[in-house]
Amino acid sequence: MRVLRGREADIEADRARTREMTRGVGETGERALRVWTPHRQVAFGRRDAREDGYERAREACERAGFPTIERRVGGRAVVYTGSTVAFARAEAVADIRSGLDDRYEAATTDLQAALDRLGVHSRRGEPPDSFCPGTHSLRAPGENGGKIAGIAQRVGRGVALVAGVVIVDSAAEIAAVLEDVYDALGVAFDSGSVGSIERAGGETSGRKVLGEIERALIGDAEVHIERIDDE
Repeated sequence: MRVLRGREADIEADRARTREMTRGVGETGERALRVWTPHRQVAFGRRDAREDGYERAREACERAGFPTIERRVGGRAVVYTGSTVAFARAEAVADIRSGLDDRYEAATTDLQAALDRLGVHSRRGEPPDSFCPGTHSLRAPGENGGKIAGIAQRVGRGVALVAGVVIVDSAAEIAAVLEDVYDALGVAFDSGSVGSIERAGGETSGRKVLGEIERALIGDAEVHIERIDDE
């Protein structure tokens, strides 16, 4: 497995690196993984871009100090504060119609194992009116546990990419930005639904969080590491 570590100097170069990683899987057949902390930004989904309030949502992000981008994987808007973790695991597929559920199950199980080792005994599912609502999410323990992680998947050109986000800290800042964003988009959102590893009492050291998520997503694969830059 090819494992990329670090991030590029700016948002666009960093996004291009993930695209390059995914293309490489299609060309070589070798699985690839990236676990990193993207630059501060709000990543909108394609559905967001079609909403009447999209420009107002982008303006709200800019006022709060968040550059905006539109991503290809995932649903609604997600906030990256600079400490938020993203992951992307790509593998070659012969049939784009098969394996979808198995890949979701594997990624969810692996991510739960990483959170366990970080001291958060997460459970599957998400609170009502959460950010970037989706079927494959993890939330903090307890009746009112907030959403900590979301997982999405895109399949095409012989490659399946399973990607997602893990909220490490700054839940209040994320909730404040998303209140304005989702209000502009006309999407139901409960600011109390935003959870984090920090709020759940887990380990929040950046190096530890990245290491445990990467370790879980690698599994027993043999790897070679490629360093992009120091985060």
